Amino acid sequence: MTELAATSSRLTIDYRNATAGAVGEEHGVSPAMLAEVASKVREEHARIAAEHAAGGQRWMNLPDDLALADEIAAFAEQARSRYQDYLLIGIGGSSLGAIATIAALADPYRNLLPDDRRGGPRFFVLDNPDPEKVRATLEVVDLEHTLVNVVTKSGQTAETMANFLVARQALEAVVGKQRASEQIVATTDPKEGLLRKLADEEGYRTFPVPPGVDGRQTVLSAVGMLPAALCGVDIHGLLRGAAAMRERCRGDDVLTNPAYLLAAIAVLADTRLGKSMLVTMPYADALYGVADWFRQLWAESLGKRLSVSGEEVFAGQTPIKALGAIDQHSQIQLYTEGPNDKLIALVAVERCRARVEIGGTPAGTPELAYLQGAELGQLLDRERLATAWALTEARRPNLTIAAPEIDAAVVGELFFLHQLQTVMAGALYGVNPFGQPGVEAGKNATYALMGREGYEGLRDDLLAEPEGGSHFTLVPV
Repeated sequence: MTELAATSSRLTIDYRNATAGAVGEEHGVSPAMLAEVASKVREEHARIAAEHAAGGQRWMNLPDDLALADEIAAFAEQARSRYQDYLLIGIGGSSLGAIATIAALADPYRNLLPDDRRGGPRFFVLDNPDPEKVRATLEVVDLEHTLVNVVTKSGQTAETMANFLVARQALEAVVGKQRASEQIVATTDPKEGLLRKLADEEGYRTFPVPPGVDGRQTVLSAVGMLPAALCGVDIHGLLRGAAAMRERCRGDDVLTNPAYLLAAIAVLADTRLGKSMLVTMPYADALYGVADWFRQLWAESLGKRLSVSGEEVFAGQTPIKALGAIDQHSQIQLYTEGPNDKLIALVAVERCRARVEIGGTPAGTPELAYLQGAELGQLLDRERLATAWALTEARRPNLTIAAPEIDAAVVGELFFLHQLQTVMAGALYGVNPFGQPGVEAGKNATYALMGREGYEGLRDDLLAEPEGGSHFTLVPV
């Protein structure tokens, strides 16, 4: 088994622009506010630690599963040379983490690279059951040399299983049923569920969705690591970074534990200062997928109608993803002069992996002389600094999470940081950050409207015609 060499956390957090001293008492978190929640944070830290020690909070154990990482790496090494294309079928937590990891750590145009430079099969995702995208994807992949990876814990996710059935049928039409079974990998519950049953019957290779871990917390399991490894990502580096952040977050002090600090600032900004939206804005295209992954994590974990005591609270802060510097030209106008209802988290990268110098400014355009000899990464980061300044001048609270560079360990740190931040935020809101009852209601309605057996009563309720006509019109197939 691979030894997980220790590494140190390298992320830093600068929250000065989110404080009352920077943006005023009406909009910024004060030292007194942080002091007020310090005891609650200590209390909840002790609870989380006790639950973890008793076998709960299982997502915290994922950085330690080196045997699984070794198994995935070995499988991926063989598959990278065998397959031309890799098709991931999943939705929400079954795909967002993998997409974010690959976007952060692989070439942005890896699908267009020649085989000897790509480092593995081309990567395609079927998440939304949009017939146009599904058909186009199945037409562009080389099905004879495609590995299909279906990801769902239960096997009951309608979108995933519908896309999988379509892809499986197309695969079998090209290579036959027996060989199709050899080209399908199921990431699912290790013991039960519809997909587990099907995988056992059809002989699919399987990897586990970890028991006791919500889908949105599985990025550091086979759910996220298998796709990453197939695309050439250093998955052991991901685990090293996550373990480093876990070690850094062992303390119970809200001012020194970065996850707890981010949670406290966000919840206080929402509940005390009217900042009902949390914007995550990385200044690196590669990290935009992480912002997208975090958006689901924050929304699905914290958007709860009931508190843990059963009181109606309608908790949650709306997460928004943005990208610097692109969204300086689309959203920052609103953020600086519109409603002051947002906390903005900028993400900085100190050293880009590419250096591109600016030259060749025309002699007849002295207005562009300031760009001569500059570098694109320098420009991008100064755009970030300018945005932070403009937001602060407009009394809009903002903070910066900074990484020295983008590598596997840094991405692993970000994943663990945001997961623990979200768990502590749930505690401060007084809601359960696990489970998604609102999503389940929509799933059940979908089953009913699609005619699934056992949901006839709900279907009748949904299609009943109240005064003024039905709320629903079913489009015929």
